[in-house]
Amino acid sequence: MARNRPASGQVRIIAGQWRSRRLPIHDLEGLRPTTDRVRETLFNWLAGDLAGARVLDCFGGSGALALEALSRYASYANIFELQTSAAKQLKQNLLTLKCEHADVVQGDTLALLQQPPAQGFDIVFIDPPFRKGLATETIAALDKQHWLNDCAQIYVETESELSLLPVPETWVQLKEKKAGQVIYRLYQYQAPTNDVIN
Repeated sequence: MARNRPASGQVRIIAGQWRSRRLPIHDLEGLRPTTDRVRETLFNWLAGDLAGARVLDCFGGSGALALEALSRYASYANIFELQTSAAKQLKQNLLTLKCEHADVVQGDTLALLQQPPAQGFDIVFIDPPFRKGLATETIAALDKQHWLNDCAQIYVETESELSLLPVPETWVQLKEKKAGQVIYRLYQYQAPTNDVIN
């Protein structure tokens, strides 16, 4: 059965400086933009923490999550996207918005996460293609290579049958909701005490 998606291949920014702007997206295999309803809930959760935040979008896709964060005054977004045409469209949409404080990196997320970043991130979006085990591997790489600033918030969107999601002990679950075939969760990273002391 065909999925409901905008006939014109667009993503809509909900709020912020680019409120109601519609941007083109490619209809590619595995590209599954987070619905407006789920995004509204997520960004209500994050409302007090977006301004000035450094954001990492591990599976950029349509750019719905990173662009929404930037619209709401995140200071910077780094967007990973495997598919060349989707990455190219993301770059074009950033140009359309005249946004200069974001980077699109075309490549494999798990490979890109194997090196620690020059600077950590405050908010991380993990919304991978479903049923490929990518969420679990991404979580492990983020933790191992220290991509997260202390008290960073991490959003994870997966298929609803993935009722148990293994996360590091340093991740505290804040929220969880289910919408149709999707389950989405928000965690907060709390640096181990011994890391703070040493």
